[in-house]
Amino acid sequence: MSPRQTKRRGGPRSPVIEKPQDFKKSAVKLMRYMSRYKWSLILMGITAAAGTVFTIVGPKILGNATTELFNGLMNKLKGTGGIRYDVIGKILLTALTLYVISALFTLIQGIVMAQIANNVSYELRRDIAAKINRIPLSYFESRPYGEVLSRITNDVDTLQQGINQSITQLITSVATIIGVFVMMMSINVRMTLAVLIMLPLSALTVSVTTKHSQKYFRAQQDYLADVNGQIEEIFAGESVVKAFNREEQCLDEFDRSNSKLYESAWKSQSIAGIMRPLMILIGHLGYVTVAVLGSLFVVRGWIAVGDIQAFLQYTRSFTQPIQTIGEIVAMIQSATAASERVFEFLELEEEDQTVDGAVDPAGLSGNVRFNHVSFGYDPDSIIIHDFSADIKNGQKIAIVGPTGAGKTTMVKLLMRFYDVGSGSIEIDGCDIRKINRTELRSLFGMVLQDTWLFGGTIMENIRYGKLDATDEEVRNAARAAHVEHFILQQPQGYETLINEEMSNISQGQRQLLTIARAILADNKILILDEATSSVDTWTEVQIQKAMDRLMQGRTSFVIAHRLSTIRNADLILVMNHGDIVEQGTHDELMDQGGFYRELYESQFEAEDITA
Repeated sequence: MSPRQTKRRGGPRSPVIEKPQDFKKSAVKLMRYMSRYKWSLILMGITAAAGTVFTIVGPKILGNATTELFNGLMNKLKGTGGIRYDVIGKILLTALTLYVISALFTLIQGIVMAQIANNVSYELRRDIAAKINRIPLSYFESRPYGEVLSRITNDVDTLQQGINQSITQLITSVATIIGVFVMMMSINVRMTLAVLIMLPLSALTVSVTTKHSQKYFRAQQDYLADVNGQIEEIFAGESVVKAFNREEQCLDEFDRSNSKLYESAWKSQSIAGIMRPLMILIGHLGYVTVAVLGSLFVVRGWIAVGDIQAFLQYTRSFTQPIQTIGEIVAMIQSATAASERVFEFLELEEEDQTVDGAVDPAGLSGNVRFNHVSFGYDPDSIIIHDFSADIKNGQKIAIVGPTGAGKTTMVKLLMRFYDVGSGSIEIDGCDIRKINRTELRSLFGMVLQDTWLFGGTIMENIRYGKLDATDEEVRNAARAAHVEHFILQQPQGYETLINEEMSNISQGQRQLLTIARAILADNKILILDEATSSVDTWTEVQIQKAMDRLMQGRTSFVIAHRLSTIRNADLILVMNHGDIVEQGTHDELMDQGGFYRELYESQFEAEDITA
């Protein structure tokens, strides 16, 4: 699979690299994970083994019935007696009882195993969901979302199916082989040894096919994740794909990945499928061997007719679990490959969520200081070299500069999405690295250029900023963001559903809703990352007025490309190539006639040309 990467603004860019497959290591990890259900597994194992034992005894008892019937017929022909139907009836009743008990044990083990498999699936998804919140943002900025999603959906589903179907069959098959072997030995040792000759052939068949198919099962899971990633990206950017007439290119790329998925799936299934006909052939060889030897032994009087019948049934029962093991090997391989990807995700390095002796941010206000901060997504490529600024509580700080200057990166450092390489960021004199990440982020309200809404009502999306807010507080936030007029025009008003793709509202309306959400959150520090870039000029003016009221008494960081919107900022930080090259008010910077003035005048020239 060729590495694929997703470029995202303000983050590292690296390909998705898969680790080599390690069957034994992954199997051990899976067994350790399932050890939390050891008592359920023990119960399942006992019931599976018990059900198998009762089933195994059945042919021997039925063989006694056959022997009794045969002896009765021979005695009747000799005139020395007849068929004892009462004895045969008791034997058949005993066999029926054993089969009923076996069925009950099988039912119990099936229920227990289904519960274990579903619990494992539930716990894995919960662990993955919790893990997502502890993984550094850099992981998600360097991978397609669909690749991560595949681990939660496809891989966990594959693992659940493998556990549910393979473990029970494996235990039952092993118990059957042992039990049948004991029963065959009790009937005739020589015929048992003849059947055992088939075991090396069976073991060789399983070993060879497993060795060659495992790598293809791993590749199948990897390519499946790649296909999911492409689908997620294409659907998310469908309008862009159509606008640039890139349907054929997207289809070609998808066809290439889909073809690799098809090829790996075909090879894995084909190689694994060879096992069944080979195992059936070996089973038939054993069956024929027993039939020939049994006939000779009966003629010589070394064995009873009913024992031959039982032995033939045991021969079938002996080879059938070997066939079953061969068939479930493919399932076990697929489940193990899926578990490898799942545990690979669960073992990713986490960012520290808490610190020893953490400072309580409740008493902090909004004095922010950047003290000689340097940072690079790649330590060998520093993009912010020496950033220093002293910001007072309640000030409106504008950060401007050309694309790639490091504006959004500074915000990510402030929120501790990344930690600084050197220097420090302080709030009221406290290094933010001494504050637990979750508690630190509770200080910030944020509105990004890339809007995010979830499938739900408008009311629910705004309330996301403050989950315990009343309906009236939500409405007040909507009014402050100048979005209520749009909401009331909808057929269901605040109860209007927003679909998951957000295709039933415009980009500007989405932005207004996220601004209303930030207003409702009422945090001490506000971050507005080009928050008005997706709305028209008239709406931008209305939002700016609402923001000015909202930002009163709060420290606010505003990243903006439209320099006309930040002329009333208390301090403007002008960034270029990761450094602050100028700072001051709008009038001060214009009087300096430096980089800011050049940016400002070039922007108006561009607007005049466009007009």
